[in-house]
Amino acid sequence: MKRWGNIYSRIHEFDNLLLASRKARKGKRFSAGCRAFEMDLEKNLLELQRELRERRYRPGPYSRFQIFEPKERIISAAPYRDRVVHHALVNIMEPVFDKAMIYDSYANRVGKGTHRAADRFTEFARKNRYVLKMDVVRYFPRVDHGILREAIERKIKDRAVLDLVGTILDSGREPVTPRDLVYFTGDGLLTPLELPRGLPIGNLTSQLFANIYLDGFDHHMKEALRCRCYLRYMDDLAVFHDDKGFLRDIRKEMIKRLAGLRLRVHETRAQYQQVEKGIDWLGYRIYPDYRRVRKSNLRKFRKKLKKMTILYREGCMDLSRVTASVRSWIGHACHADTFALRQDLLMGAVFQRGRG
Repeated sequence: MKRWGNIYSRIHEFDNLLLASRKARKGKRFSAGCRAFEMDLEKNLLELQRELRERRYRPGPYSRFQIFEPKERIISAAPYRDRVVHHALVNIMEPVFDKAMIYDSYANRVGKGTHRAADRFTEFARKNRYVLKMDVVRYFPRVDHGILREAIERKIKDRAVLDLVGTILDSGREPVTPRDLVYFTGDGLLTPLELPRGLPIGNLTSQLFANIYLDGFDHHMKEALRCRCYLRYMDDLAVFHDDKGFLRDIRKEMIKRLAGLRLRVHETRAQYQQVEKGIDWLGYRIYPDYRRVRKSNLRKFRKKLKKMTILYREGCMDLSRVTASVRSWIGHACHADTFALRQDLLMGAVFQRGRG
């Protein structure tokens, strides 16, 4: 296996930092951090370049906040200048790892994404009678830093790059909560408290690191276990087959293999199902011959649409925000058989300013 060296200088090249700043700006143009950084862009990029070149760059503190959709999560927002560094690192690291990843890994990769993953899921559902679907419990908070660093070092030997990766990992270590006191074979009483772990949800680097963490598992599934109809979207895993016995055996092997990575799955949900009855996957209910939007997704959008009509009527929301929100949902729904549904929903929504 080729190990890459002498790539650190490419991370702090000015052109790479400039490209990174443009990527970091997307969706953040009007934030205070972005405006402050862009006010003197060249000076700030040159300062970042000096810090990186002299290997004295240190990340700032995260801002953490809680969200509850689609489920309860803690989002960690890095300072804007650190977001630029994250993009600069990913610009160089991602191509090194992406070319070796399996075809059927779909999260946060160029040319992939949720809709491609849903299409591939449909393709496999048409060829097989059963699917084993499972997901990892609290995946990002439980990624073990030691295991992740070993995976990265198998591809990269440049010590400066590895030190930068370590700096970013150390800055985003997750605090241990009671539900993270999970023990594996060989652990001592204090092992869950002592091992550094966790990737901040919200970091671009976290998305890349999370893909790297399970890349070896992906190859094991495809190459050692011969699971040709296997796909992964981050921590959502699916294996298709015509033989229920095969899937029962694979389930045991997957759980054991993931435990070796200090990960656990929702075992009660990790059961094989008949594809003809429809399977929930990435916001859709997928059948071999057609696809629906999940009922929970539809309920949330109906509720949101009703709320937006009220906010617009009261002058608390402008039309551009309404349009952006509706288009986002349509972009998701149009990849399912929802033409009549979309017509019904949107024709029934009236956006009119109140009088007074």
